[in-house]
Amino acid sequence: QVQLVESGGGLVQAGGSLRLSCAASGRTFSSYAMGWFRQRPGKEREFVAAINWSGDSTDYVDSVKGRFTTTRDNAKNTVYLQMNSLKPEDTAVYYCAAELTKGLPGRWKSRFDYWGQGTQVTVSS
Repeated sequence: QVQLVESGGGLVQAGGSLRLSCAASGRTFSSYAMGWFRQRPGKEREFVAAINWSGDSTDYVDSVKGRFTTTRDNAKNTVYLQMNSLKPEDTAVYYCAAELTKGLPGRWKSRFDYWGQGTQVTVSS
């Protein structure tokens, strides 16, 4: 069992930055690939970024490439999402998720085994 807790959301002006954190419980964090998803108002939850178990392989949706970076610290059982050059369309609830795999996880919600409760990110224009 893995419990995930996101933090770091908030209100920021367009062009600003936020760093989300996702802290995981348990001693097997390094066995999991991690993903970030977001759910914008009135939309389905969508893939944003993912990172493999060691942190040396990542994947991003095109709309955030070059602006968002995901990293992880296995010693701290934490994965991060650094979000720069934020746009109003990035406004959403952001979720982290864990998939029991050594490789990069897929982009499909159904592949992930555990989810956090989400953190709200609001970007004002």
